[in-house]
Amino acid sequence: MDIIAIGEPLLEFSTIGHAALDTAGQFATGFGGDTSNFLVAAARSGARTGYVTRVGTDPFGDAFLRLWEAEGIDTTHVVRADGERTGVYFISRDPARSVFTYYRADSAASRLSPADVPEPAVASARALHVSGITQAISVSACDAAFHAMTVARAAGTLVSYDPNYRPQLWPLERARAVVARSIELSDVVFPNIEEGRLLTGATDPTAVIDWYAARGPRTVVLKLGADGALLWHEATLTEIKPHPVTPLDSTGAGDAFDGAFMAHLTAGATPAEAAHYAAVAGALTTQGHGAVGPIPTRSTILAAD
Repeated sequence: MDIIAIGEPLLEFSTIGHAALDTAGQFATGFGGDTSNFLVAAARSGARTGYVTRVGTDPFGDAFLRLWEAEGIDTTHVVRADGERTGVYFISRDPARSVFTYYRADSAASRLSPADVPEPAVASARALHVSGITQAISVSACDAAFHAMTVARAAGTLVSYDPNYRPQLWPLERARAVVARSIELSDVVFPNIEEGRLLTGATDPTAVIDWYAARGPRTVVLKLGADGALLWHEATLTEIKPHPVTPLDSTGAGDAFDGAFMAHLTAGATPAEAAHYAAVAGALTTQGHGAVGPIPTRSTILAAD
């Protein structure tokens, strides 16, 4: 397996048009959850992928299993938790922004624990991907993420990490401590500029990168949204130009960036090549609504470049 990830899937309900949740008459369904999005992006870029998670024995869990099967994501280590439920979230939009409302408390994925980590699969994979959201949804899920990272480090498996800081999930000081320790266990780190500023207290992008780089990863990719990205690799800083698009919906674009980067990197690309490829993938993902549907395939990314 090229890449294995641990985390939380969430079924997506998106209002049609610009309706608020309390006035919406119709919803479009889709798929979300940052690590699930990541794996779809990596799989569409040609990586052999697998997921470590828990879903309920409910229709939403069934839907995710069909998605992952269709995308070629290995589900050997997905636990069907009898009597538990799969988390969901709702998106309402207006022309200026998207608003997310989550119903994930006590979901099946929030009950992830170190016992759910398949140590041989993590040790034999080329890369493990972990998210700060996984660490934030519960103490046991945080323990599972750290256990997976520790196993990966001991086996020489590359560890990638996206802090994906969500203030509503945990206090800043706890998040900062957990993220700092996670960076120490990671080889590749994917902060975005907004969370980078919140977690580090710095405002200048290079100062944000310095905070991450000081904790030991080989590679830091600071995502700057419409401004592209900054790649720090072994003390060399490279500007990654944005791929020009007119965005419709940025949902999942950062996850698509991460997945495309890791797929390209594990296929033999240099970090600079992987970052350029990922910038195109992330930009193309903003061309449609929802987290998963617009994620491009490798051929689409290469054709657009």
